[in-house]
Amino acid sequence: MEGRNETSASEFILLGLSEKPEQETLLFALFLGMYLVTVLGNLLIVLAISSDSHLHTPMYFFLANLSLVDFCLATNTVPKMLVNIQTKSKSISYPCCLTQMYFFHFFGIVDSVLIAVMAYDRFVAICHPLHYTTIMSPRLCGLLAGGPWGFSCFISLTHTLLMARLVFCGNQIPHYFCDLTPLLRLSCTDTSVNKIFVLIVAGMVIATPFICILASYARIIVAVMQVPSAGGRKKAFSTCSSHLSVVALFYGTTIGVYLCPSSVRTAVKEKASAVMYTAVTPMLNPFIYSLRNKDLQGALRKLINRKNTPSS
Repeated sequence: MEGRNETSASEFILLGLSEKPEQETLLFALFLGMYLVTVLGNLLIVLAISSDSHLHTPMYFFLANLSLVDFCLATNTVPKMLVNIQTKSKSISYPCCLTQMYFFHFFGIVDSVLIAVMAYDRFVAICHPLHYTTIMSPRLCGLLAGGPWGFSCFISLTHTLLMARLVFCGNQIPHYFCDLTPLLRLSCTDTSVNKIFVLIVAGMVIATPFICILASYARIIVAVMQVPSAGGRKKAFSTCSSHLSVVALFYGTTIGVYLCPSSVRTAVKEKASAVMYTAVTPMLNPFIYSLRNKDLQGALRKLINRKNTPSS
C-alpha cells in the first residue's frame, strides 16, 4: 500500500478523451483548431474593446473580462491535452495536477460570477436606464469585476489544500485534465469534507448566480413588455440574446457536472460536459457576442485594418 501511495503522490496518468490511438490524430486536429480560434477570438475582443474609446462602457468592460477569463480557462486545460496526445505521454506530476486543478476552478468560478454580473448590468440598463450611469459607476464596475477574482482565489486555494491532504490509492484519471470529482474517486481516505465543500461552493458559485440571472431576466422581461413600440421591445431583447446564449451553454453543462446526483453521472458524461465549458463555450463566446453587435463588429474591423495597414 505504501508503494502505491508513493507512486500516486508523484504523478497521475490522464487517460484523455479516448483510449483508442486511432482517434487521437482527429482529436488533436480538432482541439488544436478550437484552441486557436478561442485564442484569436477572445484576444481580439479584449484588444478591440481596450483600443476603442466608444466601447469603454460597463457592458464591454465586463465582456473584456469574460473574454480574458475564457482564454485563460481554455489555456489551462487544452494545451496540456494536446501535448499529451503529441508526445504519447499521459503523465502529469502531482504538483502540476494540483496546480491545474487550482487554476481550472479559479477561472471557472470567475467565469460563473462574471456572467451573473453581466446579467445585473443588463438589468440596470433596461429597468433603470435614467440612473444607469449613476448606478454602474467606475467604482462599482471595478468591484463587480475584481471581486470575483479575489473570491475565486480563496475558494480555489481551499479546494487545493483540502485535496492535498488526501492519500491516493490509484493514479489513473479517466479525464483529460485534473478535476475534483475524478481525483476524489481515486482517494482511499475520507473525502467527506471535500464533498461537503464541493456542494457548498457549487451552491455559491453555480446555483446562486444562476438564480440571480433568472431573477434579473424575469424583471427585464416585465420591463420590456411594458415598452409601447415593437421596435423598442425587439431592440431591448436583442441586447440580451447573446448573454442568454452564453448562460445556457455555461450553466447547462456545469450544473450537470457539479449539482446532479453522482448516480446519474458517468465518466463519459463528465468529459463531454467538461469539453463544453472548457473548450466549446470559450470558443463560441466571441462569435455569440459579436454576431449581432454592430459596435463590436466595427471595433474589430478597425483593429484588424489597423494591423493590416503597413506602417509608413
